[in-house]
Amino acid sequence: MTFFRFAFSLLSALALGACTTSSTPPISAAPSTTQAAAKNFVVASNPLAAEAGMKILREGGSAVDAAIAVQAMLSLVEPQSSGMGGGAFMTYFDGGTGKVIVYDGRETAPAHAEPGMFLDADDKPIPFREALVSGRATGVPGAVRMLAMAHADHGLRPWSSLFGDAERTARNGFTITPRLARFLGGNFPQLQVADARAYFSAPDGSLKKAGDHLVNTAYADFLKRLSEQGPSALYAGETAKRIVARVAAGPLGSSMTLADLSAYAPIKREAICNPYRVYIVCVPPPPSSGVAFLQLLELLERTDVDERGPNDPQAWFLFAEASRLMYADRDRYVGDSAFTSVPIAGLLDDEYIDSRAKLIGTTAGPPPSAGVPPGAQVAAVDSTQEPSGTSHFIVGDAQGNVVSMTTTVESIFGTGRMVDGFFLNNQLTDFAFMPQDAEGRRAANAVAPGKRPRSSMTPVIMVDREGRFAGAIGSAGGNAILAYVGKSLVAAVDWGLPMQNALALPNLVARGSAFQGEVSKFPAEVLAGLSARGIELRPGQGEDSGVHAVLMRGDRVDGGYDPRREGRVLVEAGR
Repeated sequence: MTFFRFAFSLLSALALGACTTSSTPPISAAPSTTQAAAKNFVVASNPLAAEAGMKILREGGSAVDAAIAVQAMLSLVEPQSSGMGGGAFMTYFDGGTGKVIVYDGRETAPAHAEPGMFLDADDKPIPFREALVSGRATGVPGAVRMLAMAHADHGLRPWSSLFGDAERTARNGFTITPRLARFLGGNFPQLQVADARAYFSAPDGSLKKAGDHLVNTAYADFLKRLSEQGPSALYAGETAKRIVARVAAGPLGSSMTLADLSAYAPIKREAICNPYRVYIVCVPPPPSSGVAFLQLLELLERTDVDERGPNDPQAWFLFAEASRLMYADRDRYVGDSAFTSVPIAGLLDDEYIDSRAKLIGTTAGPPPSAGVPPGAQVAAVDSTQEPSGTSHFIVGDAQGNVVSMTTTVESIFGTGRMVDGFFLNNQLTDFAFMPQDAEGRRAANAVAPGKRPRSSMTPVIMVDREGRFAGAIGSAGGNAILAYVGKSLVAAVDWGLPMQNALALPNLVARGSAFQGEVSKFPAEVLAGLSARGIELRPGQGEDSGVHAVLMRGDRVDGGYDPRREGRVLVEAGR
C-alpha cells in the first residue's frame, strides 16, 4: 500500500501510452455512450462546450488546449457553475511519460483577509445568504492562470487560437437551456444583485426563460483581449481594476487589491495515488479533499459492497456509513497544507482505516466523531458550509494525454457580481466562518491571508497496474462531490454497470446526522431496507450531481455524462 501511495512516480516513469488505437470511424455519442476506443474524447456538461473542445482536438490540439476552449465556453453557457472569475483543479495524465500531475488553480484569500471576516460585531457568523453575495466572499481567481501554466507545459496550439468558438457564441448569442432557466427561476440571492439581474432580464423586466436568446458582448470583448494578451488580460490592466472595484463595493466589501491579483500563482503539485481494486486512483492533494475520497474507497474495500448491487439496501447502507466516517475525518483535518498540517499518510494508514471500518455496524447510530489518525494535530470541529455550484469535464487527445478538471465559481452565479461579462466567485465562503472553537482550537479551514479554502473538488485520474490510463471521473456538488463520485465509481467498477447507467443511479449523501438523496429514484425495497437499518432518507439540496466519467473497458472507451445536466460525450478517432 505505501509503495502505491508515495512512490507512484516510479510506477509512472515506467508507464506506457494510455490510449489504444482504433480503426473505428468518428462517433458522436448518443445518450448511451459505450464507444469503441478512440484517441480524442470530450465529456462536458453542455453540448456547446463539448463541441468547442472537440473542435480544438480535430485541429491537432492537445487535451490542455481543448480544456481551455471548454472552460471558455462553460463560462458563457453555464455561468451558474464555473467561469473565468473562478478557480479549478486539473489532474493531468501525460500519455508520453505516464505521470500524473496536478495543477492547483484554487482561489486565494487577499493579503489583508482576516480570520473573523465573516463574523459580525458580536463575533457570530453572519447569515450565509448575506455572505454569498458580499464583496469579501470573492477569492483571487485562479482558473485562468492555472490553465496558462498547464498550456505552457502541454499546449500544442497557440493560446490565441483557443477562444474563437466562445467569443463568437458570446457575440452572436446562444439559446438559454432548460437547466440554466431552472436556476434563473430559483430563489437565489445572487439573482437580486444588480449585475445578474441586468444580465438576465428580458425587455419586460422579468428574467429570461428557456429558449430565449442571450448575448454577452462584454464577455466576447474580454475573450478577445484574453486571447491576445494572455492571462494579464485578467490579472492586470482595466479588467483587474474593475474586479477590485466591484468586490470593494458593499455590502461587506473586500480588501482585495491589484497586488493580490498580480501576485496570484497556481501551483503544480504531485498527485496522491492509492490502489482500489485493480486500479491506481490519483487525486489532488489538499486543499482538495482527494485524500478523503481515497479514504472512502479504502473503507469500502473493507466491506462486501462489491459483492452486492444497486438494488441491495445493505450496499447503500455500507456506502452511507463509510461516507459518514470519511466526512467526519475530512471536516476535521483537511485544509490548505501550506497553513495547517494535514495528516495525509495517517488518514490512509492501514491500521487506522481498519479501526475506522470496524465502526460500521448493522444500523446507523449517532453521527461519528473524527478519529485520530497518526500524525494528526488537534483541530477544532469544522463549521464550514459549502454550497454547490461547480462543473467537471474530461478531455483526451490523440497523444494519449487526459485532463480531468473540476472548475467552479462556488455557489450559483458566484456572488452575482459581474466584471466584463463573467461572474465573480464567492469561494471564500468555503472557509470556516468560525476561526476557532470555544476552547481556542484553530479550525484547519480557518481564513488566513493568501490561504486557499478547502475544496471538495476531486478530479480523478485512474491508471492500471502497468501505469496505463484506465479512467477519469469527477463531479460538481459542493461537499456532496465525494459521495457522488464514490457512488458512481462503485457502480461502474464494483457492480459492473455501463458508465451511463452508473451515473444515473440515485444519489445518497450521508454526512453527520443528515441522510440526503434522490428519494423518488430509489426502489421501495431499498428505502425500506435503509429505514430498517436506521436511515431515513430525505430529499437533498443544492445543484445536484454533475458527474462525468470515462472508464477504459479493454479496448473500449465507456464514457458517461450526468443525466441531471445537459451533458455530452464525444468520441472520435484521432488523426
